[in-house]
Amino acid sequence: MSSVRSSSLGFPRIGEQREWKKNLEAYWNQKISKEDYVTKQKALRLENLQKQKDAGLDLIPVGDFTHYDHVLDTAVAFGLVPDRFSYDGGEVDLDTYFAIARGNDNAVAAEMTKWFDTNYHYIVPELNGREPELVHNRWLTLIEEAKKELHIVGKPVILGPVTFVKLSKQYGNRSFVDHVRSLLPLYTTVLNELANAGVEWIQVDEPILVGDVSDEEWSIIEEAYDWFAKSAPDAKILLQTYFEGIGALDRATKLAVAGLGLDFVYSNSLEQLKGTDFPKDKTLAAGLIDGRNIWRTDLTETHSIVKEILTVVSEEQLIIQPSCSLLHVPVTLKHEQKLESDLKAALSFAEEKLTELDQVKSVVNKENEPERLQAGKEAIEALNQSASRTNKEVREALERSKKEDSKREVPANKRMELQQEVFQFPSLPTTTIGSFPQSPEVRKTRLQWRRGEISNEAYEAFINAEIKRWIDIQEEIDLDVLVHGEFERTDMVEFFGEKLGGFEFTSNGWVQSYGSRCVKPPIIYGDVYFQEAMTVKETLYAQSLTEKPVKGMLTGPVTIYNWSFPRTDLQPGDVVNQIALALEKEVLALESAGITVIQVDEPALREGLPLKRSKWTDYLNQSVVAFQLSVKSVQPETQIHTHMCYSDFQDIIQAIDGLDADVISIEMSRSHGELITAFEDYTYSKGIGLGVYDIHSPRVPTEEEMETSINRALQVLDQRIFWVNPDCGLKTRKEPETVEALKAMVKAAKNKRKELLVK
Repeated sequence: MSSVRSSSLGFPRIGEQREWKKNLEAYWNQKISKEDYVTKQKALRLENLQKQKDAGLDLIPVGDFTHYDHVLDTAVAFGLVPDRFSYDGGEVDLDTYFAIARGNDNAVAAEMTKWFDTNYHYIVPELNGREPELVHNRWLTLIEEAKKELHIVGKPVILGPVTFVKLSKQYGNRSFVDHVRSLLPLYTTVLNELANAGVEWIQVDEPILVGDVSDEEWSIIEEAYDWFAKSAPDAKILLQTYFEGIGALDRATKLAVAGLGLDFVYSNSLEQLKGTDFPKDKTLAAGLIDGRNIWRTDLTETHSIVKEILTVVSEEQLIIQPSCSLLHVPVTLKHEQKLESDLKAALSFAEEKLTELDQVKSVVNKENEPERLQAGKEAIEALNQSASRTNKEVREALERSKKEDSKREVPANKRMELQQEVFQFPSLPTTTIGSFPQSPEVRKTRLQWRRGEISNEAYEAFINAEIKRWIDIQEEIDLDVLVHGEFERTDMVEFFGEKLGGFEFTSNGWVQSYGSRCVKPPIIYGDVYFQEAMTVKETLYAQSLTEKPVKGMLTGPVTIYNWSFPRTDLQPGDVVNQIALALEKEVLALESAGITVIQVDEPALREGLPLKRSKWTDYLNQSVVAFQLSVKSVQPETQIHTHMCYSDFQDIIQAIDGLDADVISIEMSRSHGELITAFEDYTYSKGIGLGVYDIHSPRVPTEEEMETSINRALQVLDQRIFWVNPDCGLKTRKEPETVEALKAMVKAAKNKRKELLVK
């Protein structure tokens, strides 16, 4: 008897208590040996596989676990190590692997950027002329481990060659197509070795297919999978996509693969499928459970979708699964003891999503009655009926805002003149992005305060002492615009969510952002509203300690939305604008307190850009309006800053200009200065700082290196608008390296000022 099977695309790496992160950092800080580290990570890897086996998955993903990042894993498996790391061939050792991701004393780290439209960061491979070779079939090693240790014949998860090259930096004379072709024999070896090891399915991820795919890209995709069909005929490839739908689904169904994975949550794949003659000899892997958000699934609706899918494909052709890897959601709800019952009942993390998947499978396969699927729908309906979800004043303010102009009244050029009269900044003014190192003592004291082990007064005294210490450090370094350091904040979104109405928080809902960095996204469950001043006290205290301006530091509405788990019963634009209107009140509170430089960070604006260009305009227009709403009422003399990081800005430079911020700071050094090209064809006339050093690496850059970055920027930007700053906040760095780097940065700026005066 045929039956529908279940699968998953990947599982969170970090462990229920962030064991993965703790193991990494213990190794980096030389608190455990390499052998201990490897042993601990193996145990966690096997624990993750066992969880999925216990959840009833028919096809368990293997190879999604990593020491840092799955894209980096793919690069080093093929020996693609940047030349600056002195690699001599062979399997890449662990320390070189980490050096590529984090940099070392002799070489800067590889670029890091966002994985499609998520808050996960991947390490960008560099195809710098080195001929790729298969130096380690890591997927085979992990398959053999799962088989030996747990008797699991897993489903290997591999990043496909076309997406891998598309996401890489392609250097030299070799074309995109030639880079892909150079990898095909290596992938063939991997596929054949896996097939010989007895795996049934091999998941090859090609999420690049859900964007705007050019004819050249389609041609090389077809060529690549034709190659595999001929050179690895025993490998059953499941070509997996996610995050959106495939535009040319008819073309995708003709690819020479045994199965095709589609996202049915974030796309119109169902309607496409019903209009497609899906091949009878192919398997369809349908992504039906939301892998990116934490709300329970209405399984009655999911069951209905499955029944519609089964009008196109047979049961033996169908695999059901989450919409994407569960990497993007927390591990389990079991540790959440403090959430309100109505809210908790409506949530589903990775383990719960696998349970939901199994419930659907059992009903589809007639092992259980459809009534078993009602609980999720009932939990969602109960939450929607909760009075805490709706705020009349917020809804009325939102409607009023739609009828008003969102821009500041005084134009940017006039504001610039007024602000220069007020601040009298030197040329190439220096500042930082906001946060300073959060030492173990800071984290420990905050935890003690949260647990009630120290009083509010003792905690405030501690925070004030840190603020004063860092104001003194900044004065000594001679920065021009100072910050209070954000020592009272755990995370730039969580902090504001805790103080705004409409948010709720988990105790252990961590997800990986990059490397060992994990974040705990807030849950937006109700209408968002301002309750009381959130940042005024600390900022005003810092300002009382110095004659120099201190920036008020806020996180912008788009970033708060994108880095939260948002409600899905309202349109995204309405939720974002609710956040913007709440933040506007905080901006005005800062201004009223005498803070006249205010930064509203939007590092996530670019990452939320839809994967299809046809949807860009609406998203960018909405994002611009939201930012403008958050600052529209300030006086023209108040200088509004914003910050963005790890993004390709060339395509959205007009939207960035449209934000109408007085000063914007953008990451540049991690992209090794390539961002400069965005300003070669676009005249930007407002203040701008292109980060002159990479803060995500422990490496301290030299004064000369930063002068080079400044010179590169001034080739395309007017010196009167250019600011000098690091790439991003310094929260994750250690104090000595931070102070040393900032001293070098200020010296580099001063050297350039002198040079400009001479000219």
